[in-house]
Amino acid sequence: MPAGGKEFFMVKRLLPTLFLAICLIPLLTGGCTKQEDPPIGMAVEFMDHAAAAYTAQDKGWFEKEGLRLSTCESYVTGMALASGLARGDIQVAYICLMPAINAYANAGVQIKVVAGTHKYGYGLVVNPDKIKTIKDLENPWIRIGCVREGGAVDVLLHKTINKYGLDPLKILSKIRRINPPKQVLAVKMGQLDAVFLPEQWATMAEDFGFRMLLTSRDIWPRMQGSVLVVKEELIKKHPEIVRKLVRVTQRATDWINEHPDEAASIMVRQLSVTERKILPTKAAQIAGKIEITPNVLLRSMARIDYTTDISPDTVREVIDYMAGLGYIKDRFKAEDILDLSFIR
Repeated sequence: MPAGGKEFFMVKRLLPTLFLAICLIPLLTGGCTKQEDPPIGMAVEFMDHAAAAYTAQDKGWFEKEGLRLSTCESYVTGMALASGLARGDIQVAYICLMPAINAYANAGVQIKVVAGTHKYGYGLVVNPDKIKTIKDLENPWIRIGCVREGGAVDVLLHKTINKYGLDPLKILSKIRRINPPKQVLAVKMGQLDAVFLPEQWATMAEDFGFRMLLTSRDIWPRMQGSVLVVKEELIKKHPEIVRKLVRVTQRATDWINEHPDEAASIMVRQLSVTERKILPTKAAQIAGKIEITPNVLLRSMARIDYTTDISPDTVREVIDYMAGLGYIKDRFKAEDILDLSFIR
């Protein structure tokens, strides 16, 4: 072997070992240790619209996916949640589409809808002794309850007026603007004759002798209910977190559709815990006077289509309708608020 040949041969034989050692150095020193996702603040509505979030929380699926929730707050209405979205510590929300649009268009909250959570989920419930047809709502003695302007059921109220040719002056002038638990309590006490409510509250009103006169399926076909929204900053800095959130939401949605009885039981348990620990004292006291039972939740959830699918055309329709009502300052493209790349 020529001079120096032996040394060259030895180095050549050692190259694979040296290469492996160099690759292992970052692992041994912690350089390739997987970084934990930063904690995120989440908000949900206190109703079975957010069943996917409540189910995932009950089953620990957020944690199993590596998501860390710094907070998980509950709001009685979507409009209250929309205001909460403006806070810097909330990056994720399960919220009705209309309040989400309101937060984006009017409050300038930079959010993106990354998935749907359900379609439908609202209804008009009436006292059958006083109201036989939709036209009876115009009678001056009929007392009507609805959430504040801009909420999903308020928009549905306007849609009802338009679709059935009702006189808006005869309807809107007597609306009592109160939150859903207060409406149900007022029904129980005989203080209202008709209520526009989201689920589970609409089905709860039935338990006090009221009748579901119309649901959102009758009033607004293909109506988008709630959506999963995230702050734009979260998408830019941590798209993997958004991907995990959508994945957990899809998993919970599939499970709810496959196990409706168990899902209803989970919702009763989760809403009871939320009622005691998260709701403001006054709201909790009101909600505590009306029992949420598994039977009510099962009937209520059967009226909702749980799906992550969402149509840009439907979102566009809602934006245009809200703009026509004067609830948002200007029309904008549906694509401005949508980022559906995570569910594709």
